[in-house]
Amino acid sequence: MQFNEIVEKLKKGQAGIVDFKIKNNSIILAAASLEKAKENDISFLDNNSPLNLRNLIKTSRASALLLPANDNYIVEIAKNSSVDWILLKEPKIAFAETLAFLYPSEIEKEGIHKSAVIGENVKLGLGISIGANVCIGDNTEIGAGTIVHAGVVVYKNVRIGTQNLIHANSVIHSGSILGDECVINANAVIGGEGFGFVPTSHGWKKMPQVGIVILKNKVEVGSGSTIDRPSVGETIIGEDTKIDNQVQIGHGVTTGKGCAIAAQVGIAGGAQIGNGVILAGQVGVSNKVKVGDKVIASSKTGIISNIEEGKVVSGFPAIPNKLWLRCSANFKKLPDIAKAIRELDRRNPR
Repeated sequence: MQFNEIVEKLKKGQAGIVDFKIKNNSIILAAASLEKAKENDISFLDNNSPLNLRNLIKTSRASALLLPANDNYIVEIAKNSSVDWILLKEPKIAFAETLAFLYPSEIEKEGIHKSAVIGENVKLGLGISIGANVCIGDNTEIGAGTIVHAGVVVYKNVRIGTQNLIHANSVIHSGSILGDECVINANAVIGGEGFGFVPTSHGWKKMPQVGIVILKNKVEVGSGSTIDRPSVGETIIGEDTKIDNQVQIGHGVTTGKGCAIAAQVGIAGGAQIGNGVILAGQVGVSNKVKVGDKVIASSKTGIISNIEEGKVVSGFPAIPNKLWLRCSANFKKLPDIAKAIRELDRRNPR
């Protein structure tokens, strides 16, 4: 793809072209980081990058660059360089769009593999692809353009919308509902039993889990993640929510739209997560807690009580991030502080 073609495509995207210069109209064959780029590669520099990365554009061997328009230092370097460049409001978005141009998704062959097992009264939309050893239960519906890779198990009475991508060895349990344009990565489990046991004098009594899981449109679920069904009702993942690998979402949880949930997060049953919430790696959320819209929780935060809208929290138990930063700065001083207190007590016995 030539550089001028990328310019024209990005004009139609969301990155916001401010200016560009076609000096060589290079043929772009691949994308790479600034330090590893070579001839015929395109690279980018994000907004607010540190100086060491910004200086890499002077030495990078990339044939084309996507650069932040709001950085006068970068703009000046670009205008004196010999490579093709584009100045953008959002260069990272431009790089994502460029990757899609350069590396289009492989088109799966339509049809049903001969080893797939299809139940009774299954409805399959147009243009779907069903891979080897897929098993689809009775009365299930799969919408047009959906791709189901090898080894996937879809239980009975499942409804899957259009243009979904379900990767190898995923499991979708009975009654689950997936919207349109969802991505389920390898070995994810949607709608497995919630962790429901009642203590009795004779041991644990199993609580039947007869609810369902609902994924709204454009939800993505990472490899090895699990979203459990509740005893009654629904576990609901809001539209455009992105879930990383090895995340556990308990029974009856609801999330709003546009959440981002990083690896190894655990959300206990009945928790309510608002719109646009970001939970960084290994965050834990207690059962029935309410997390407000636009909350951000940094890595390893333990949320054991309700969090108001828009808060940024850290630590265990979760406290405001700025307070946690001040506290953490003093952690290493605690032995000296304790020693000083003991010395005061020695000098001034009570």
